[in-house]
Amino acid sequence: MNHRKTGRRLNRTCAHIKALKKNLTLALLRHGQIKTTLPKAKELRRFVEPLITLAKEDSVSHRRLAFAKLRNDEIVAKLFNDIAPRFKERPGGYSRVLKCGFRAGDNAPMAIIELLGWKEAKARATKGWTPPQEIKR
Repeated sequence: MNHRKTGRRLNRTCAHIKALKKNLTLALLRHGQIKTTLPKAKELRRFVEPLITLAKEDSVSHRRLAFAKLRNDEIVAKLFNDIAPRFKERPGGYSRVLKCGFRAGDNAPMAIIELLGWKEAKARATKGWTPPQEIKR
């Protein structure tokens, strides 16, 4: 029976699932968006969103909890200093999963998972960024 078992197995062992979630999370937080299969993207969303909620309140204990899951000082610092402040007023829903067709080799459904506002944050980091203007109709 599959009662009270949450999450997806993705046809992997427990340790492999844990490593997969960690590696996908590091890639998403580093790049802002990644392309992966749809089930992996949906499972990744369940792992990343609580981390961002944790990072919204910056404390030593929260940094240690985030480091225990990610094991990467650079990404933990980016999470607390760059990513979480962007979502300070937002109560949840920090990422979006967009379906993007099927993979050529095995016809697996593919998806793009991205953090909301990552394009604007990337543009701000470059020179000459101006905020987008509203179009009056």
